[in-house]
Amino acid sequence: MVDNRYATALVIGSVLSLLSTVYLSVAVGTQHWFQYSSPPVKRDTNVSEIKEEFINSEFDERTFGETPYSSMFRLNGTLGLWWRCIQVPTKSHWYKEPDDHHSVNDSDGRAQPPECTHQSGCPDPKMETTCVSFTLPQQFTPKYKYLEDHSEEDLLRTYLWRCQFLLPLVSLALVFLSGLIGVCACLCRSFTPTFCVGVFHFLAGLCTLGAVCCFRAGIDLLHHYYKPPLGVEGSMGWSLYLALISFPLQMMAAALFLWAAKSHRKNYTRMTAYRVA
Repeated sequence: MVDNRYATALVIGSVLSLLSTVYLSVAVGTQHWFQYSSPPVKRDTNVSEIKEEFINSEFDERTFGETPYSSMFRLNGTLGLWWRCIQVPTKSHWYKEPDDHHSVNDSDGRAQPPECTHQSGCPDPKMETTCVSFTLPQQFTPKYKYLEDHSEEDLLRTYLWRCQFLLPLVSLALVFLSGLIGVCACLCRSFTPTFCVGVFHFLAGLCTLGAVCCFRAGIDLLHHYYKPPLGVEGSMGWSLYLALISFPLQMMAAALFLWAAKSHRKNYTRMTAYRVA
């Protein structure tokens, strides 16, 4: 027989665990961990060429140098655990690639279509997001300190990068495993495995926090070696905040499971001793 307090703790802990799993899964699958705010594209910028380089590059710092990052710096890029994206102008009836026949807005130097008659320039074209996913070999690609061919490998950045995408997977695996243990405990009508469920949630929370810290430290080191151009500002995105929110949810779920398991065991011991006496 389970006390109502323990049953309530289990229900609340299960809800918190489910919420943290949903938040972390969405965070892992989206690309808004870090985002760049870039100045308007200049007239002499060939957006199509930058887009092709961004799509076709292998994200190898030694082979392609600064290309994997420069595209995101210049075109409002976003970076996630498994995705990298840029924003490029959509092809519309008035927007064209800049050439010598286009007029230029004196205020910011952006290319304007020849039919633009507004003194202040035509409105910005609509932007579309172009994303490229990281392959598994790319996730394990070494990182380097400088762009030279003989630059030494940056072991700290390399392992921070690997940890930032492995730790969330470990966290989700631990929560999934704890869910299986909880289902088995319900089927067996046993309260003992609840302690293991709490421990797994605690470890999952540590992995989630570690992933966020590794990602943030890796971004700081990236900007140390590959400085963004003047006028480009970076900020944390909502995907990172979702992962950060899932950490306290996992910890609260772990605390409820551990408290319920410990209290129920203590109460069961007292009842056993009373019956023996």
